[in-house]
Amino acid sequence: MSTAFFFLMQFAIIAYALVGGVFLAFSDFIMRSLALTGGHGGVEAMQVINREVFRWVFMALFLGMAAVSVIVAGYGAFGLSGPVGTLIMMAGLVYLIGCFGVTVFFNVPMNEALAGMEMSLDTTRDYWLQTYIPRWTFWNSVRTFASAVSAAQLLFGLLWMTQSC
Repeated sequence: MSTAFFFLMQFAIIAYALVGGVFLAFSDFIMRSLALTGGHGGVEAMQVINREVFRWVFMALFLGMAAVSVIVAGYGAFGLSGPVGTLIMMAGLVYLIGCFGVTVFFNVPMNEALAGMEMSLDTTRDYWLQTYIPRWTFWNSVRTFASAVSAAQLLFGLLWMTQSC
């Protein structure tokens, strides 16, 4: 394994864990706290969060890791063999499907629907409490799990490779 790829894998482990940590915070206490605001405050806060997330480090890390995951999966599939290759390939695929894919197909459409809603309407409050909070949090928990699994698979794969050398 090249030195560059060795460092890329180390970076990816940390990045997967950081992304998963952000998602964990939302699933563990942020969404619950926003739900306790009585509806309108939570809706407004989530609308602001969904706009601001595009402007900071998290989005660069989140999107960048999708590209890195393609490289990791490809290296595991075509650059390595046996169980180590499978483990490393799966690390990239789990992030791509379970984190990036879930975001694109589940969380983002719910965010877009919420963004277009008027905060003061009862229908918005009902959607927020009965649909958005439980479904968004469920899919966010899937993203949390996928990020953690990707970090663990890549860590174990890297350890396995270095132990074999």
